[in-house]
Amino acid sequence: MRVALRHLMPYALPALPLAILVLPVYVFLPSAYAQAGIPLASIGIVLLLSRLWDGVTDPLVGALSDRTVTRFGRRKPWIAAGLPLTLLSLWFLMVPDDGVGPAYLLGWSFALFLGWTMMIVPLTAWGAELSGDYHQRTRIAGFREGAAIVGTVLALTLPFAMGVGAAGQERDALRLLALVLLVILPLFTVIALVSVPEYPQPAKSRLKFRRGMKVIFANGAFRKLIAAYVINGVANGLPAQLFLFFVQHLLMEGERAGLLLLSYFASGLLAVPLWLWLSGKYGKHVVWRWAMFWNIGWFLAVPLLGPGDFTAFLVICVMTGMSLGADLILPSAMQADVVDMDTARTGRARTGLYFAFWGLATKLATALAALGLTVAGLFGFDPATGGTEMGQTALLWLYALVPVVFKLSAIALLWHWPIDADMQASLRARIAART
Repeated sequence: MRVALRHLMPYALPALPLAILVLPVYVFLPSAYAQAGIPLASIGIVLLLSRLWDGVTDPLVGALSDRTVTRFGRRKPWIAAGLPLTLLSLWFLMVPDDGVGPAYLLGWSFALFLGWTMMIVPLTAWGAELSGDYHQRTRIAGFREGAAIVGTVLALTLPFAMGVGAAGQERDALRLLALVLLVILPLFTVIALVSVPEYPQPAKSRLKFRRGMKVIFANGAFRKLIAAYVINGVANGLPAQLFLFFVQHLLMEGERAGLLLLSYFASGLLAVPLWLWLSGKYGKHVVWRWAMFWNIGWFLAVPLLGPGDFTAFLVICVMTGMSLGADLILPSAMQADVVDMDTARTGRARTGLYFAFWGLATKLATALAALGLTVAGLFGFDPATGGTEMGQTALLWLYALVPVVFKLSAIALLWHWPIDADMQASLRARIAART
């Protein structure tokens, strides 16, 4: 079944503000709360506890949304319920009063991440259920992740455009983004809930939670895919974590880092139609491997660069940015096919729980990649001064060469991927036969 544009575009809309919401938490929030007087060590502990909180809420929301039965569907009630919590908590978290402490940051972080999970986990599961077609699922993920890239670009550029993007203006930037979110998040969410249908699913989850978890991790395709996704996520997260330090200390182009970032994300957005076309012609898993090889080829040139090589690095940012679209769209679409394998075998649809673990995998990859700066520091790198020559060499390896090893490992895991278009069609036929 081909999903009409009048459904695809509204469905993708909430992903844009939800992506805007993610970036400030990681980029602006630590500095803003440090300005409010909270020690950086305390801020780091709070953000770590928030990630552990996600480990509880993500699978819980996924499992509960799978079990929800209402006349409005399984996913829409959860998205609607998460909206007010997200709006309330984003304001208090992003626009704090002077004198707030770690408990304030912890409480509103927990509230925000719970609200965000209540929206994003059902949203991704809903997308997987909009169509059972192998290629349409790629198209659905393409629209959603394309909207998320637009949101990320807006979060990066809007503070600078409004004159609050400089260092020391993090609190002003957070307030600006919070005001924007208070308008567009409810607007875009309501449009999606009203405009996009949620189709009845042929099977309802009735297994106990613990038994459902065992069945999920007995799914070999799921284990292979999520392992490749985490490994590739670390490969992408390392250069993302170390990007500003590489540009500032090894290229000596810190003042133009914003332009490089913008070119990377803009390239990722513009390349989305290309990956959709290629995956329709050759298959998702094949094209995702191609995209990783493409990224590797350009990253191997990074160690050849030095101070003043801005133009060469700009080209690399544009070329590697192209693969961003593939990394966001294709694995998510493959995950929807993995859910079909589980449903065909067990007769039970656990899309929400599967995509909850998908969200956890994303956060795990981010957390592992965040260790890159710590490792560079062990070799003598200093974020403020650049540190020792050995430290800068470690930074280069972690930025450009270690990710290549991780991507090659992810490619190897996907080399004998079992689900192509023919097999997925067979799975859908088996599911339909159960109804």
